[in-house]
Amino acid sequence: MMKTVSALLISVLLLGMGACAPTVQQAMTPPAGFQGPQIVERAHSIGEFVVQDGARLPFHRWSPKGEPRAVIIALHGFNDHAASFRLAGPWWAEQGIEVWAYDQRGFGGAPNRGIWADPELSRKDLRTVVALVRARHPDTLIAIAGESMGGAIGITAFSSEKPPQADRLILLGPAVWGWSSQNPLNRIGLWGAARFAGAHRVEPPSFATRRVRATDNVTELLRNGRDPRFILSTRFDALHGLVDLMEEASLGLSQVRVPTLLAYGAHDQIITKGPMRLALDRAADNPYLQTAYYPQGWHLLNRDLGAEAVYADIAAWLDDKPLPSSAVAVRPAIERSRS
Repeated sequence: MMKTVSALLISVLLLGMGACAPTVQQAMTPPAGFQGPQIVERAHSIGEFVVQDGARLPFHRWSPKGEPRAVIIALHGFNDHAASFRLAGPWWAEQGIEVWAYDQRGFGGAPNRGIWADPELSRKDLRTVVALVRARHPDTLIAIAGESMGGAIGITAFSSEKPPQADRLILLGPAVWGWSSQNPLNRIGLWGAARFAGAHRVEPPSFATRRVRATDNVTELLRNGRDPRFILSTRFDALHGLVDLMEEASLGLSQVRVPTLLAYGAHDQIITKGPMRLALDRAADNPYLQTAYYPQGWHLLNRDLGAEAVYADIAAWLDDKPLPSSAVAVRPAIERSRS
């Protein structure tokens, strides 16, 4: 009798969980008259990438005078948007590097803001964007630069069976805090919350925001807090999707087969040293991976007070030159910091 009751309870529970599966964005139905992917230009170097299913992804572009010596396609982090590269973009443009940064699905002005998108859909978007930019610059080196979540999208895109047609990958504090690095309470709690309260939105408690900082650039932190396009309250199912993606990125770093520069800050309180160490251990035999450790860096290396050192290193790396900062490798630096 007890076995029968237990089996019944498990069946009911599983059925209930199936009905409460996390919400995930899927591809749109192309609108009537859709003519395929294209770049829609608007004033002041802004516009939209119209991608494979007709979705419109707003972009910012920073261009040098004349033909660029390299192009960076920039992917923002979780809850952020394309303007997160508003400091790096002009700096790189002055060095002859063109920068395109766009809002990924679920963020900024892209479709279904706040709803997590299937990462494969986001990777398709990236492949389409790269193809559109490549058509404009067929003979120019193109690099993908991903900050945090954007780095995870970049890793999983280049470790997939259909990588984007870009030449290099730049990772800025990539999001690799996957399930393998979560404690059991986090895993169980988020798994359940995503299924039974997936649409519920939460904000980090004030004490957490005081203790955990993404950057030492307070101006940028205040700007994010007042930015209407920055998402302050996050759905549980979006958090669940992010952790799934981060696990995939942690595992996939070893499979990337283009020259890759991974930058990491000693003060990163978002992707802490444990998850980063695990991802780098998994990728220890990847000959395409170079890492750079910034003793004064935080999570948002793109916007830290010392960000120009990172910009300069990336510009030099794109030219196959030594890093001006002489940044050391990340894995041994993490080990030294423990002693």
